Amino acid sequence: MKQIVVLTGAGMSAESGIRTFRDSNGLWEEYDVMEVASIEGWRKNPELMLRFYNERRKQMYECLPNKGHLLLAEMEKDFDVKIVTQNVDNLHERAGSTHIIHLHGELSKARSSVDPNHIYDIGDKAINPGDKCEKGSQLRPHIVWFGEEVPAMEEAVKIVESADILCIIGTSLNVYPAAGLLHYAPYGCPIYLIDPNPPFDLPKRVQVIAKGAGAGVEELVKRVKQV
Repeated sequence: MKQIVVLTGAGMSAESGIRTFRDSNGLWEEYDVMEVASIEGWRKNPELMLRFYNERRKQMYECLPNKGHLLLAEMEKDFDVKIVTQNVDNLHERAGSTHIIHLHGELSKARSSVDPNHIYDIGDKAINPGDKCEKGSQLRPHIVWFGEEVPAMEEAVKIVESADILCIIGTSLNVYPAAGLLHYAPYGCPIYLIDPNPPFDLPKRVQVIAKGAGAGVEELVKRVKQV
């Protein structure tokens, strides 16, 4: 069974109504990135950070997986599909995909602010000031912020290195280290990029499907069945 590795970014969930950060009318227009997405911001104003991610978590559970999420899950019938996502939502899981690595953390989890190994499933619950882990420290969102390491990166590299087919969906390929995963694809491995507005400076080996997530994954299914 061929292994298809799928790298997804914000554009994957945009069709579900999840607001992106970088696009027009994105969250960065309302918030300073360093105030709500950096370890410095957490140290400076944890109450603001908790409120911001409580809002994101609430919105996530008001949204549903889109056609693209559902088709990726359905592809597991014919392929060994592994998803490496930069997204912190749980729409891949809710669509039925079973092999998912979250590079930047998960909204549906909280963790200790002193021990990153103490992680708790919280679902749609808010994290409030005074909510503490078993070690007595304030709980924080289980999110990888600017200024922090990406602990799942090594595992993601190994998965991309073993890909028979690599597909990139809805990511600007501007955020490192995740953007560098493209370069770990084996020689001769077909690479597809699904994005209605693809960047111009792509390697020649990348085949562009200039569509949104739903229509793009539908086209991808047709193509990979012919490879």
